[in-house]
Amino acid sequence: MAADPQAGVHVDIEHRETGVIARVTIDNATRLNILGSALMAEFVAGITALGAREDLRAVVLTGAGERAFIGGADIREMAGLDPVQAREFITCLHRLCAALRDLPVPVIARVNGYALGAGLEVAAACDLRVAASNAVFGMPEVRVGIPSVIEAALLPCLIGWGRTRELLLLGETIDAETALRWGLVERVVPADGLDAAVEACLAALLKGGARATRLQKKLIRRWEDLPVGEAIAAGIDSFADAYATDEPSRLMRAFLNRPRR
Repeated sequence: MAADPQAGVHVDIEHRETGVIARVTIDNATRLNILGSALMAEFVAGITALGAREDLRAVVLTGAGERAFIGGADIREMAGLDPVQAREFITCLHRLCAALRDLPVPVIARVNGYALGAGLEVAAACDLRVAASNAVFGMPEVRVGIPSVIEAALLPCLIGWGRTRELLLLGETIDAETALRWGLVERVVPADGLDAAVEACLAALLKGGARATRLQKKLIRRWEDLPVGEAIAAGIDSFADAYATDEPSRLMRAFLNRPRR
């Protein structure tokens, strides 16, 4: 199916004293920022390019407009798939989520409105989620004849197995306050305070050492796949790796020499 000519991915680079912030916007606002194959491929290319930047400190991901973060995958495209094409389509969506998880810096999901199906999987693939109070979350795939798959597998670690089953088997939506109570998002704020809340997260991230933050994200990713003993051993390696540069001694000296109240 032909791509929506109005859809695109916009990457805005913001230079700060401590490094670069990238703001990535999924722009398919007339269709709730839904994801088709062409848009997903464009997104992966853009995120991969960002990952090569050594000055990158954080990424903020959002959807264009006020109605949706990402309203899901493109049902018009999915309705015409055969099994081979279905495998290709869902693998493309997985690559999008994996690109976010594999970025060496934290990704903040700025959730404005609907985060449904693929949109919720993308949000789950981010490191932090800040939602407007009018955000709506759900995994309604079973209602259109398909299971929730790929990065939906991240949900049990966020919200537990029971609530994951509730979302995936019932196909119902939840509001932002419920998402916060379940642990699906980290912060919920009024819609007009969303940018300020994201900025507060960025400010906190930028107080950390650039290399330490990258090491921390990499270690967290490894923890997801390792038994506890191996995860602890990986942490020892990461701690030692931090001392390969002067960042620990420099930041520790600054801490020790800070003005006393």
